[in-house]
Amino acid sequence: MDSIPMKSPSAKHFQKQILDDYFDRLASARDRGQKVVYTFVPGNLTELILSFDLLPVYPEVNALQSALRGDSGNFVKRAEMAGHSEDVCSYVKCDIGMMLLGNTGPAGKPLPPPDLLLLSYTGCFTFMKWFENLAALYDCPIALLHVPYQAEGGVTPAMTRYVVRQLEEEIIPAMARVSGRPYDPEKIRAMCALAAQSESLFVRCLESAQHVPSPIDSYFGGVFYMFPIFTAFRGTLEAVKYYRLLLEEIEKRIRENRTAFTLEGDLPEERYRIVVEGPPNWTHFWELWKLFYRRGAVVVAGSYVRVGGIYDNGFRHDPDHPLESFARYCMGCYTNLSVPARVDLLTRFMEDYKADGLVVHSVKSCNSFGAGQLLILKEVEKRTAKPCGFIESDLVDPQYFSRAHIKNRLDAYFQMIDERRAYHDRNPGH
Repeated sequence: MDSIPMKSPSAKHFQKQILDDYFDRLASARDRGQKVVYTFVPGNLTELILSFDLLPVYPEVNALQSALRGDSGNFVKRAEMAGHSEDVCSYVKCDIGMMLLGNTGPAGKPLPPPDLLLLSYTGCFTFMKWFENLAALYDCPIALLHVPYQAEGGVTPAMTRYVVRQLEEEIIPAMARVSGRPYDPEKIRAMCALAAQSESLFVRCLESAQHVPSPIDSYFGGVFYMFPIFTAFRGTLEAVKYYRLLLEEIEKRIRENRTAFTLEGDLPEERYRIVVEGPPNWTHFWELWKLFYRRGAVVVAGSYVRVGGIYDNGFRHDPDHPLESFARYCMGCYTNLSVPARVDLLTRFMEDYKADGLVVHSVKSCNSFGAGQLLILKEVEKRTAKPCGFIESDLVDPQYFSRAHIKNRLDAYFQMIDERRAYHDRNPGH
């Protein structure tokens, strides 16, 4: 993963190149004798995994990519036929259904079975039950890292020591057993230094949306920007290269005063600047995006692109204290924040990104995001005096997406913004 081509035509093409290579290596892992670790995006220990020459696989990423390709519905049904409830997280059912139907990944290539299941974020109880099911299906070991919840709104030294001790006594030995390699602190330090570079570049890309007009959409476009840093590439030269390319392209758009990119070219006019709370719907992702940008709405900030880590507050992986930074990273994921902390973050986004309002997207089967969303909506609305809207669907189960229902909600929401603007125009100072 250390070789980088001298030239790449664009950030998009470079990302496709490294992702294609990643899936090729996964497909050939068994033949080459390379071991595989299944893990999750929140709290991922990518640098640690790669330092042992293990390949990471992200089940929820496979699920969302299957949904983007229109395959998730069949996978969900197959899992339900095997006894999984309609109310179970649809990521789980998609992943298990995919496995039961042959475990062909979203790139159309076979995924190797795991040699280790690494649960490095326990804030989502579903993750624990998900991996219990996978352990039974694959008959492989689990390494579990218990991550304390930020109930008081911060990470204490005692919490950090608690997680570091688990890394030293449980997680690192488990990886060493599976890989047959010793822990390499020098390699980890080098990867943490690269991770910190990527994180700083990623933040600069996201903060570019503070510009008016915004050169990017931080929700629909942002899900593609976040892939390298939250999957298999943080801590590598490839990630640094990608975010440098992306930032160069974004800064060029700002110089040219261009609006955010959409599926139909640049946004003709930026009429609304929106913050979004919650993950996207993946089965109708493109359709949902159109419901926003055809109204001239651009999402300037959101919680989902922080699901794998919040770097806006200054956190960076620290090469001088790698295990401590792994601990703080795992505890700093968005879904590990208390509801008041989430309200504070979204309120800050509303102000810093000059947003006209907040839209909460509640997905049926994700309790990690869903808990407290109505309270979040009310509190942000009260603090900012800006309108907040609410739409509903699911992650990867297509039967819970209703275009007409969401369109009606968004019609009413953007009309509310227009009416408030008209009122303030008639009553300046109010």
